[in-house]
Amino acid sequence: MGTKEAIIKIENVSKTYRLYRRRKDILLDALLPGGKRFTPHNAVDDVSFTVSKGECVGIIGTNGSGKSTMLKMITGVLTPTKGNIEVNGRVSALLELGAGFNPEYDGIENIYLNGMMMGFTRDEIDKKLDSILEFADIGEYVHQPVKTYSSGMFVRLAFALSINIEPEILIVDEALSVGDVFFQAKCFRKFEEFKEQGKTILFVSHDMSSISRYCDRVILLDKGVKRAEGSAKEMIDAYKQILVGQYGDEKKADEGQTAGAVEEGLLEYGSGKARIEEVWTEDEKGTRTNVLIKGSTYAVFMKVRFKEDCPAPVFAFSVKNAKGVEITGTNTMYEKAFLDKAHAGDAYVISFKQRMSLQGGEYLLSFGLTGFEGEDFTVYHRLYDAVSLNVVSDKDTVGYFDPESEIKVEKI
Repeated sequence: MGTKEAIIKIENVSKTYRLYRRRKDILLDALLPGGKRFTPHNAVDDVSFTVSKGECVGIIGTNGSGKSTMLKMITGVLTPTKGNIEVNGRVSALLELGAGFNPEYDGIENIYLNGMMMGFTRDEIDKKLDSILEFADIGEYVHQPVKTYSSGMFVRLAFALSINIEPEILIVDEALSVGDVFFQAKCFRKFEEFKEQGKTILFVSHDMSSISRYCDRVILLDKGVKRAEGSAKEMIDAYKQILVGQYGDEKKADEGQTAGAVEEGLLEYGSGKARIEEVWTEDEKGTRTNVLIKGSTYAVFMKVRFKEDCPAPVFAFSVKNAKGVEITGTNTMYEKAFLDKAHAGDAYVISFKQRMSLQGGEYLLSFGLTGFEGEDFTVYHRLYDAVSLNVVSDKDTVGYFDPESEIKVEKI
């Protein structure tokens, strides 16, 4: 972060709630404080971090990890139980969209009501009204009471108000996927515009592709505690470990745990009932190489060995770009290619053959050996970023994939 100005400072912040077993205990506790009628619950527990001016910082974690509670404290909706929060700049928060709307008022009246609650004068809102209405695009419904709106119209108006007031700090909580696909595209364009303008953004989402695409840095929360912070790629890998209850169990491949062609220093984790021993790619001639020609056929290979019986193993690979955005991938369950039980001592070589349609550039392959034991999803072994791919192309199109269009132009 260098010497950039810190625009948000979070210092040892906690938010503790009292959980009561019986409703009457709430009243008794108010009248006769000091009894042990409740269980304290730390929704956020001693969290510290800073956000510099112009940064886009993501906060990720499972449900109940404290993400939304943290954002509500930063925006002043909630007061921390202890710790200090300092925010230097005008904030627009996309949290619970439309929470301050009066259902009896029409759309215009609600724009003015909420705008003034955000600290704008009537004259300032007058100047922004046209852009808000154009963005919301709900037509004549803006003159009807909000209680008559569909849920889609409601969030469109609320989002349009929040996004068009030119804040210094934008705080977003899972609010970019509102409305239909056209409105979502408009929301993301506005978000990108904010980034280009150097606005400060604090962003919570379960969409890891958006986190990878937009965030300069990511904070990982788990059960109210900050587990780590770092690049989007690193934190998303750690988040995936938390999802399967194996965070902190990772090993490095140079510790003698993995044989064969698996490179040293890779991030790996799993239960150990089975292991991926070797991974590689081959071109259409069957030559092992990580330099592949766009448009050619290639195959991804993984060699695995089972130490214990596994009732329903699933073999998988995925492709990510250098920023960690997961582009594509598949597994044997999706492809209905292997639905058998594996026994202790069994070894398999699995190959995935396909046409290379990625644009030219550098990519990373990750591998997974997972399965179901009864109703429980189990990770036996995962290897992140185990193989690099260099795709050579003499023609790139827009996006990640080439649509391989056949073009015909006819004069009429």
